[in-house]
Amino acid sequence: MAEAMVVSQPRQTWRGTFRLAVVAAALLISGCQTMIPKGKPPPTDQPPPVERPDEPGDIGTGLPQDKARHRVALLVPMTGANAGVGQSIANAANLAVLDTGGNAIRITTYDTATGAAAAAQKALAEGSSVILGPLLAEDVRAVAPIARARRVPLISFSNDASVAGNGTYLLGFSPAQSIRRVVEYARSKGMTRFAGLVPNGVYGQRSSSALLRAVESAGGQVVSMQNFDRSKTSISAAITRMSKDSAYQAVLIADSGSFAAQAVPLIRRNGGATAKILGTELWNTEAGLVSSVPMRGAWFASVPDNLYTQLAAKYRARYGRAPYRLASLGYDSVLLVTRISRDWKVGQPFPVKAMNDSGGFSGIDGPFRFGRDGIADRMLEVQQIDATGFTTVSPAPRQFQE
Repeated sequence: MAEAMVVSQPRQTWRGTFRLAVVAAALLISGCQTMIPKGKPPPTDQPPPVERPDEPGDIGTGLPQDKARHRVALLVPMTGANAGVGQSIANAANLAVLDTGGNAIRITTYDTATGAAAAAQKALAEGSSVILGPLLAEDVRAVAPIARARRVPLISFSNDASVAGNGTYLLGFSPAQSIRRVVEYARSKGMTRFAGLVPNGVYGQRSSSALLRAVESAGGQVVSMQNFDRSKTSISAAITRMSKDSAYQAVLIADSGSFAAQAVPLIRRNGGATAKILGTELWNTEAGLVSSVPMRGAWFASVPDNLYTQLAAKYRARYGRAPYRLASLGYDSVLLVTRISRDWKVGQPFPVKAMNDSGGFSGIDGPFRFGRDGIADRMLEVQQIDATGFTTVSPAPRQFQE
């Protein structure tokens, strides 16, 4: 386990909280000179350790015995196949601790790779009043009933809407919100006829539903929806079927950018020569897309990157490597609990009502607020893939819609 402490901050509106994020970002800027590309960092043999700040009252082995701090559990994979992502989240959470610099909250990291349910039980037995994580939807399903029985909320990093609600909140980036935002932008540019290429499986099913709802809401029409299984034969057949339907002006490819780069040339040769290519939030992690000529001009919606760039630079300066893009969720979860901690008395349950603040919160990934479904509603921007990088063609809104 790794532990850290966080100071509490005054209660404020989302605008005040945004100032907190900006201050934190300023601290980030001061500690680095280079910028880090987005996306997956190179593999390493061993993940770097999560740093452990000096902790008054931590004497000998085991957990500190002081009773003046809230215990917050961070549940992420620290070993196994997803250790790199979990380590990035934990390290970024630690950076938030260092940047806020206080001692009102103590964060302890538990490894979910050895068993998410066991990690949650250990965290609760050691007095945690709120859980940040887990990362994976299946881990959320294992942890949620355990935490619910103790009336301890989860602030998860998953983006699977099916696990949200009833005490579980999702900070992860929602594909449905990304699809709605890019469709609305395309519709504002005069596009009315949409097609969709979606992979078989849960992500594809949810992307299909999101596309249908978004297009209908925007006053457009889905003229073709095709599934594929990621093989060359399957995607070629799906595009051929799509070309036989009514002409479309835009096509959403609900898969990775690297896969979309393979599909676009086929689309161009099979009835979609001038169609606008649309994508999801997945593309924001793939900086290499700028080198793909077929992908130039494509649009996708995602959280703004300006503050994340600062975080990535500070992260590399301290840890010697680039973070995974999801690291920002670890940082922002600490800012969220830090804000709420001001009105949270030690020894009392976590004030769940504060999570429903209609004014919202803010952090590295911009303003967000939790809906009744427990999913973080975010202000997204639309980016375009150009030869020199991702260009913002439609900035994120400045305020939430009622």
